[in-house]
Amino acid sequence: MTNITEQKPRLAMELVLLAVLATLWGASYTFIKVGVEAIPPVTFIAARTVIAGSLLFIVMRGRGIRMPTDRALWLRFLVQACLNSVIPFTLIAWAEQVVDAGLATILNSTSPIFTFLLAVVIVRHEAVTARKLFGVVAGLAGICLIIGIEALSGLGQALLAQLAIVVATICYAGAAIFGRGFKGHDPMVPATGSMLCGAAILVPASLAIDQPWDVTPSVDSILALIGLSVFSTALAFTIYFRLLHTLGSVGTTSQAYLRVPIGVAIGVIFLGETLNSTAWIGLLCVIAGVAAMAIPKRQQAAPA
Repeated sequence: MTNITEQKPRLAMELVLLAVLATLWGASYTFIKVGVEAIPPVTFIAARTVIAGSLLFIVMRGRGIRMPTDRALWLRFLVQACLNSVIPFTLIAWAEQVVDAGLATILNSTSPIFTFLLAVVIVRHEAVTARKLFGVVAGLAGICLIIGIEALSGLGQALLAQLAIVVATICYAGAAIFGRGFKGHDPMVPATGSMLCGAAILVPASLAIDQPWDVTPSVDSILALIGLSVFSTALAFTIYFRLLHTLGSVGTTSQAYLRVPIGVAIGVIFLGETLNSTAWIGLLCVIAGVAAMAIPKRQQAAPA
């Protein structure tokens, strides 16, 4: 009885963190949309990883946590950086020069689908259950209702940019599975290590591609960069690596369903986008999908 009583508050806390993560990443699309209006994509993302990685490193040192010196672990950080920041961050930032934030949100929200498929087919550490399949279907249905079917009418335009977001989504799915290999480490360790590795790749790329010394960023783009780096990256990735171990890869990426209404709402407030009339029905579908994907099945009590 004590274990069941203790598990409920823990699960409630993890679900709260899942909602926080969805909010932080839901806001990232607006941050990116504003930022790339005045800062080239590669430079914008390079600055994002530098700021986030530096902030995480400072917080780690303040907590008395030291970065590991194992070379093999740093190679894993490098792989995680490519899957979780370098490739997807850059592709989404490049795409949002053309693609609206709402469409970017719906395309990127399919990460649980790819995570589920990769987990089942490749690593096979996620059980295929009727409830998880229901979560996939309910989440996608909610996304379509919230964004609006008419939003998909733009799929024929800027096809390369839209495909870039899909590729970024697949990278996120792979990162969610690969990131579970860091179990046993403080969540800030892989978050910091991957950000620093990402910065080591992106800063030279920025210097070679964008010549950032010629960039004249606006105040809005600088504020968007700070918000994206501090909240949607440094804080979000710390929560993300914790949830990978507590809710699993599919459970963690299920925040993508919740991220959609949050991201759309932020777009409505700050970018003047509009919600369609079926948003409330879609929200119910999204909540059902998140619950089905994230809440573990109740175990039967063992016989006395």
